[in-house]
Amino acid sequence: MRIGELAAQAGMTKDTIRFYEKIGLVAGRRLANGYRDFPPETVTWLHYVRTAQTLGFSLAEIARHGDELRDAEDAAEALSALFAEKIRVIDARMAELAELRADLDARVGTGCPLRVASRS
Repeated sequence: MRIGELAAQAGMTKDTIRFYEKIGLVAGRRLANGYRDFPPETVTWLHYVRTAQTLGFSLAEIARHGDELRDAEDAAEALSALFAEKIRVIDARMAELAELRADLDARVGTGCPLRVASRS
């Protein structure tokens, strides 16, 4: 399928697909006339990419795990493992942000943002 049809079916722009192709998320072959030709399963893959982005995965993470997911014997199990890892990353980041928030809160109203308020 040509890039315009792919873009329409995937609900994204041709420029987005070209960018994804440039970074290796999708691959199409070139026809003799220079047009890109993508296999039909690319639509499903692009929907996956968008969903993964919505769930907080970066394009780099998606690209890194793309082949692993496409080649997985049990895609649901492979996805579950990736989700569990992402949850661990999010939990760690939330803990870091909680520490940062507490540190900032301790500095509010001190008159000097570099001084921590003394808690009595």
